[in-house]
Amino acid sequence: MSVLKGMCGVALAALLAGSAFAADAPAQPVTVLKAAHMFDAAAGKIVSPGLVVVQGDKILAVGSGAKIPDGAKTIDFGDATLTPGFMDAHVHLSEQSSDNYYKDFFDSMYQMPPEQALRATAYTKAMVEAGFTTVRNVGDSDYIALGLRNAIKAGVIEGPRMLVANYAIGSTGGHADQDPMRPDMVAQAGPIHGVCNGPEECRAAVRYQIKYGADVIKFMPSGGVLSLADSVDAPELTQDEMNAIVSEAHAWGRKVAAHCHGDTAAKMAVKAGADSIEHGSFLTEETLKMMKEKGTYLVPTLFAGYWVGSHADGFPPAIAEKARAAAAQSQKMFAMAAKVGVKVAFGTDAAVEPHGLGAMEFSLMTKNGFTPVQALQAATVGAADLLGVKGNSGTLEAGKLADIVALPGNPIDDIKATEHPKFVMRAGKVVKDATAG
Repeated sequence: MSVLKGMCGVALAALLAGSAFAADAPAQPVTVLKAAHMFDAAAGKIVSPGLVVVQGDKILAVGSGAKIPDGAKTIDFGDATLTPGFMDAHVHLSEQSSDNYYKDFFDSMYQMPPEQALRATAYTKAMVEAGFTTVRNVGDSDYIALGLRNAIKAGVIEGPRMLVANYAIGSTGGHADQDPMRPDMVAQAGPIHGVCNGPEECRAAVRYQIKYGADVIKFMPSGGVLSLADSVDAPELTQDEMNAIVSEAHAWGRKVAAHCHGDTAAKMAVKAGADSIEHGSFLTEETLKMMKEKGTYLVPTLFAGYWVGSHADGFPPAIAEKARAAAAQSQKMFAMAAKVGVKVAFGTDAAVEPHGLGAMEFSLMTKNGFTPVQALQAATVGAADLLGVKGNSGTLEAGKLADIVALPGNPIDDIKATEHPKFVMRAGKVVKDATAG
């Protein structure tokens, strides 16, 4: 007993010493960011002047009336606009396509996962330096995105805050089953790799993704543009399979993103309770109205459609035909979605196009029915709501994470300003400062 008392005494003394040390620790430095303007994402308006006070990884105060502590460092961007860090709800940071489909195909066969992960560190850096401080990685293989997420969180590499899906879930032969090799040469994928048939296998596929760290579940109700064997519009899962995927994910507290180009598959996914429809190239007005009624988000990925449409000549004929059709229809669909009033979250499908160029999505949104304010909200408050992070991100407010971008001029007057951020801060750390000498 005396030994136990002695150990307790030592532990108590150490605890008290630690408390005293913490009390005497110097306060974290304060940085004041000033600009001519600031985007109030919640209200959907530009306010002037712009001022944000940052301490540690959080926003301490906002607005011209904010109290500024003595000794604070001030950065004045002049004729610029402070905005919340942008969010991209649809990326694939573990890979990046080129203009040569055949080279990409063989590279993916011969590049081992460690090499792919090392290459991906350049993609994460390009993404955050473009102003995207939070992203949702909706599907990859070999858990590369999971590793990127953890390495970024640990401060090992530079990049945006990541929510990851691990393997996308779909049927044998569908868009989630991307292995074209002969069955006698390669073992066929099963639920652990996202390939499932029947409701119970689909539930197992969801559980496997969550077991290995998934923040969100991605599934494939319809075919894809950049795959050879499947049609973009035919449903690839039954209603019971979709219901099983969504209900299982929701039971585990995970949101569900549904890859849907085709309208019939999208209707089924919305009925199942999916939180978002990704792409939506061929959605009809009826389906868009159904999404509005149920509160289902649209993540339109207009940039991906634009990119594959303009590079269609480099694809095999079967893919090129789908690429041209999806590119033409996706922008018409978005214009209709804007009129219907569907909730929209910003997403680019980065990897289809080069990482770091995602802000072009803003221009495509405003070309097809959104105002600059609506486009900016889609990448801030809208995406934060869909991703489930609105409690600490999406607006410039005291107590939220200091994810802040400074854009030249006023993006309401020129939305292309989003493509040229002068300054990017993620969780209080400066990751880009083009104004520094």
